[in-house]
Amino acid sequence: MADAPAPDVTGDVPDEIVLSIDIPATAETVFRIVAEPGWFINDGEYRPHEITTEGGISRVVDPVHGVFSIVTELREPPHRVRFRWLGGGLGSISDAPTNTVEFVIDPIGRTRADGVRLTVRERGFAGLSRDPELRRRNYEENLRGWEEELEVARTVAVQGR
Repeated sequence: MADAPAPDVTGDVPDEIVLSIDIPATAETVFRIVAEPGWFINDGEYRPHEITTEGGISRVVDPVHGVFSIVTELREPPHRVRFRWLGGGLGSISDAPTNTVEFVIDPIGRTRADGVRLTVRERGFAGLSRDPELRRRNYEENLRGWEEELEVARTVAVQGR
């Protein structure tokens, strides 16, 4: 299962979530999953998205949740990828503060057969809103969401997607 969130707190809500899960798969298999912009937009079960990328911005269309704009900031196969959610509401872009989501894949043993540890780090909660209740709610919803999404990544990796 996932680790506890990072204790680093900025103001009234932690600025980041850090969770990890061990997956009995290769780094390459896990990277193929997490390197897809918006793979984590779902309800606990992986589903395909329509993804188009133009000018570095990926437009991710989820059949349930709508349209999202995501930038891939860093891509280091097969060990790390970082995305930035573009603010301003579903599918729109603004200069408002936004969160980054980074996935790091580390070996957990001496051989490839030992599997990997997938860590997600989402940063930027302290700057998302002036309303402390809204910041807290966003943080808590995303914390629960990442616990679920890490399980999705493990399930998809084990199935050999």
